[in-house]
Amino acid sequence: MSPSTPEKPRAGWRARLHEVIFEADTAAGKAFDIGLIASILLSVTTVMLESVPSIRTAYGDVLTRIEWFFTILFSIEYLLRLVSVKKPLRYITSFFGFVDILALLPTYLSLLLPGTQYLFTIRILRLLRVFRILKLSEYLSEASTLMGALQASRRKISVFILTVLLLVVIIGSMMYIVEGEEHGFTSIPTSIYWAIVTLTTVGYGDLSPQTPLGKALASLVMIMGYGIIAVPTGIVTAEISQAAMKFKQVTSQACPNCSQYGHDADATFCKYCGSRL
Repeated sequence: MSPSTPEKPRAGWRARLHEVIFEADTAAGKAFDIGLIASILLSVTTVMLESVPSIRTAYGDVLTRIEWFFTILFSIEYLLRLVSVKKPLRYITSFFGFVDILALLPTYLSLLLPGTQYLFTIRILRLLRVFRILKLSEYLSEASTLMGALQASRRKISVFILTVLLLVVIIGSMMYIVEGEEHGFTSIPTSIYWAIVTLTTVGYGDLSPQTPLGKALASLVMIMGYGIIAVPTGIVTAEISQAAMKFKQVTSQACPNCSQYGHDADATFCKYCGSRL
């Protein structure tokens, strides 16, 4: 018997485990994911209830036990995910892998750093799996289109943000000179903060110009704010239009090697690692 013979049964159960955990095309896979979604919702609800003082006083110990139960459950699930994939490191460094481990850390960190347990609500991010569970492949396709548009526009957006940063530095410096410390603009960084708040049309109102020249400059910045907000919207919209023209239907199937999603409906091999789907 060759040394590789004992590995065949292992490959079989690992493939089956991968199908249940990562796929939503089978009854078992869908049942697993729906159970996971329910557990996540219950876990997040537990954390929210624990943050209410009256409930924490009356049921604090019970809620803590419930949270540890879910943490152990999710830890086992995470280990099973690592076992079921051929390259665990790829899953660990993937988006869902990062979210999964991030959802587990607060519980264990709370043993050393009290208060971090309220970061448990990060687990709500895991509900993104609902798009795959319910086989809403059109949403996966739209998500791929949106991500492609954002990636295509990242350089334009970077140039735009750099321009805005230079603009607020100039405006903040001018306002510091015009208004001065006696009107609350005590430093250039403080004036830059005012420029950011005004240019983005947030307008907290904690700082406001008092001189006629300062008010005129503020009015100009407010008007500029409306035009500046429209720029990134137009950039991303144009890229979305171009990405939509290249639209391809994608499936909810996960690669058994790297656990990535977003493959074309007619794909035979993974577009990320090249493994057969």
